[in-house]
Amino acid sequence: MAGPDGKTRDRIWLGNYGERVAAAWLRSQGCRILARNYRSPRKGEVDIIARDGRLLLFVEVKTRQAGSRIRGLDAVGKDKQALIERGANSWLKRLGTRNLPWRFDVIEVSVEEGRKPRVNRVKDAF
Repeated sequence: MAGPDGKTRDRIWLGNYGERVAAAWLRSQGCRILARNYRSPRKGEVDIIARDGRLLLFVEVKTRQAGSRIRGLDAVGKDKQALIERGANSWLKRLGTRNLPWRFDVIEVSVEEGRKPRVNRVKDAF
């Protein structure tokens, strides 16, 4: 993707853009965003933490250029899952309870120059 100056955007910009798209999409689905880019003291991380009614969502966002050979979900391997799980455990500890429903989702955002981003949510991804 190119910016208004014609220069190609880097992967950091693309990832941040995808997270903004995913958060807006979750809001449009009735979710409340509780945190973005949550980092726990024990090296855990979660892109988006949201509530869908009583359900707590720990969401990993993967953004890809349209036509990418690697699906976003496929990039969430065991090491990445462990980071997200540590972040989720830290958040639950902050709440002081684990007695509420929660799950891990992956949101895949596909972007293409001049087109609206496409969003795919994979519920209970791992």
